[in-house]
Formats: sequence, C-alpha cells, structure tokens
Amino acid sequence: MFEIIIWIIIALLFIASFIGIIFPIIPSVLVIWIGFILYQFVLSGDQLNTLFWIAMILITILLFGADIIANSYFVRRFGGSKTGERAAAVAVIIGSFITPPFGIIYVPFFVVLIVEKIQNRTLKEAFRSAIGSLIGFLGGSFAKIVLQLIMIIWFFILILF
Repeated sequence: MFEIIIWIIIALLFIASFIGIIFPIIPSVLVIWIGFILYQFVLSGDQLNTLFWIAMILITILLFGADIIANSYFVRRFGGSKTGERAAAVAVIIGSFITPPFGIIYVPFFVVLIVEKIQNRTLKEAFRSAIGSLIGFLGGSFAKIVLQLIMIIWFFILILF
C-alpha cells in the first residue's frame, strides 16, 4: 500500500510539472526532481544510474533558461534591440508573478513594445519586436514541454526495462 501511495505522489508530481508551464508559480523542474528523488530514496535506489542523473542536471539547466533564451532570441530575430532582448528576459520573470499564467505572455509583449518605442523605433518595428517576444514565449513553452517529457520518459524507460 505504501508503494502505491508513493507512485501516486510521483505521478501527481509529474502532472504538476506540466501545470507549471501554464502556471509558473509551480516550479516545474523542481517537482519532477522531487519525483525522481522519491523513487531513488524511497522505492528503489539502483535503477537510476549516473548517466541518468548527469543528463537530468543538463536538461534542468536547459529548462531554467528556456523561456529567457527563447524570448531573447525571437525578440532579436524579429528586429528587436539588445535593450529589447534584455527587457524581454526580465519581463518574463516579472510577468510570471503578475497575474499568472497570462502575465508571462502579455508583460514581455508590452515591455518590449514600450522599450523599442522609447528607442525611437517606429510603431511597426516595436510591434514586430513585441510579436517576437510572444513567439519566444510559445517557443520556450514548447521546449519546456519537450524537455520535461524527455526527462519523464527516460525515467520510466530506466525503471521499467
């Protein structure tokens, strides 16, 4: 019975990690790690090998930067300035605390629009850069979904096979 309860908790943690993409107040990668650690130290400590843990650390590093990197990249790709890129990165962090989950979408959009406009860009150029921040958010979210799926699938492959 104890083992079933732990498995239910692990499953709920993995589900919560995806909810964390929409509601950034939930630390997605942290709840995945809690699931891994529960398995490692409560259920079985011999199936998760060193390669698994190293890979999970590397993927975790990528996950931490996914939103910021994607947002900055797409702002630049859509003609935004270096200041717009930096503003987008900061706005992603701030936006996650302002009206989650939507703050992470609209705060970077408006911040980039305003920053680019302050730099004497035309409204069209500023709007285009702001669209880049929106695409960056979507790209970052997609990357996080893929990376989290890789982490969870790798976990299940190791413990089941």
